[in-house]
Amino acid sequence: MEYKLRPKVLFFDVNETLLDLSNLKENVSKSLNGNDDLIKLWFTTLLQYSLVTSASGQYEDFGKIGAATLQMVATSNDIHISESEAQKVVIESIRNLNPHAEVKKALIQLRNAGYTLVAFTNGSNEGVKEQIKNAVLTDLFDELLSVESAGKFKPFKEAYDWAAQHKNVKPEECMMIAAHGWDVAGAQWAGWRAAFIARPGQQQYPLAPEAEITGDNLQKVTDILLTYSTN
Repeated sequence: MEYKLRPKVLFFDVNETLLDLSNLKENVSKSLNGNDDLIKLWFTTLLQYSLVTSASGQYEDFGKIGAATLQMVATSNDIHISESEAQKVVIESIRNLNPHAEVKKALIQLRNAGYTLVAFTNGSNEGVKEQIKNAVLTDLFDELLSVESAGKFKPFKEAYDWAAQHKNVKPEECMMIAAHGWDVAGAQWAGWRAAFIARPGQQQYPLAPEAEITGDNLQKVTDILLTYSTN
């Protein structure tokens, strides 16, 4: 393995990386008349328009983009969802997700080992606080960060640069832990180290550097991090 020295800060993506999206997917499916094939299209459209927003020099709450793109997918499939209904489906669901089974134990192990743990999400400042609180994980993190404060969504380099500067660490002292190939790629292109959690259906981007650590859940990534040296 290329690196053995511990990163100074572990940054964790939240949705799907730490929290199980089953509840969100179920509610989105119901709003789309039970058409599960449209769920993946909605996720892709959500990411696309978050990138469009950042690329255009704009910023909007990620949950609101989620609701707007849900309306877009619904309309293109002759399904009507009002703005208020879409926001209720997306925002309420995403703020009430359970952690994956191994997450709490793994975070406790990392914290007990002296790692600095930071949640770093495309969701809003208010949203990530509520998410982590409802998942009963708040006490395990040193800080909860949102790209809202950076004004750019991940995987824009500016988002990672802002997070590193906020924690007063160099990019190479940061490690992004995520279940999304785009997040892992973006972090590495910003000079960060990265660990990829290969949740079902997720892959790394073949044209990006391979993540330093790969495991199919957080515990397996944690087991490797616990072998890293402090000096």
